[in-house]
Amino acid sequence: MLAWAAIAVAAVYLALCALLYVQQRRLIYYPQFTQAAPEHTDLAITRPDAVLRGWVVNPGQQDAVLYFGGNAESVDANREAFAQWLLSHAAYLVAYRGYGASDGEPSEAALLADALAVYDEVAKRHPLGDIAVVGRSLGSGVATHVAAQREVGNLVLITPFDSLAAVAQSHYPVFPVRLLLRDRYDSVARLPHHRGRLLVLRSGRDAVVPPPHTDRLLAVFKRPARVVDFPHASHDDLSADPAYWPAIRNFLARDTD
Repeated sequence: MLAWAAIAVAAVYLALCALLYVQQRRLIYYPQFTQAAPEHTDLAITRPDAVLRGWVVNPGQQDAVLYFGGNAESVDANREAFAQWLLSHAAYLVAYRGYGASDGEPSEAALLADALAVYDEVAKRHPLGDIAVVGRSLGSGVATHVAAQREVGNLVLITPFDSLAAVAQSHYPVFPVRLLLRDRYDSVARLPHHRGRLLVLRSGRDAVVPPPHTDRLLAVFKRPARVVDFPHASHDDLSADPAYWPAIRNFLARDTD
């Protein structure tokens, strides 16, 4: 009986591992909460297999900021804040493929390739300006990749992680998540290739990306970084803190080093 029980438990465990592997992208990406109509956007970037759509805030400025949001974030919800706080930057809020009004299905390979294409398009539009890159949560992994592959003078990471695989493993310790995960967002391997300035906004009560994962990412950046702690903030309410937008604005204005 004990042997049969052990076999049954092992079978259930293996079935759950298989389910996690097959359904992993449903657990990572939540585009269903961000849908928008194409006619409500004002920016379209054509990729070989999809059209990425989004919004431009404060158009006509010489400098630009490119924003990559979280995994269930409607990036257009930030338009008013960017308009108010970053008056000297044209802000580009482009929805990931499958999110907002963008075509396609999200995956790490697709999102990272799209992000470089979006950066290159923004660079063409601002040939004489600086392009800052801002990434929040999942978007921190995308932003770090862009900063590792392009000349990014100012990188802002909000509630960033060392790698998605490491964070997922901490949430599902009984499963071999590191072996199962295909979309890994290995920021800890990419951040050392960023040669510009770095600002990190860190939540003290972050249950989604526990602070040690942010600390591990900072440890691989061997140059000084500006870190702003929000000890009472959680993963989702960080931007509601009165110090959130001033920290980003001042960093991009080079008021602090």
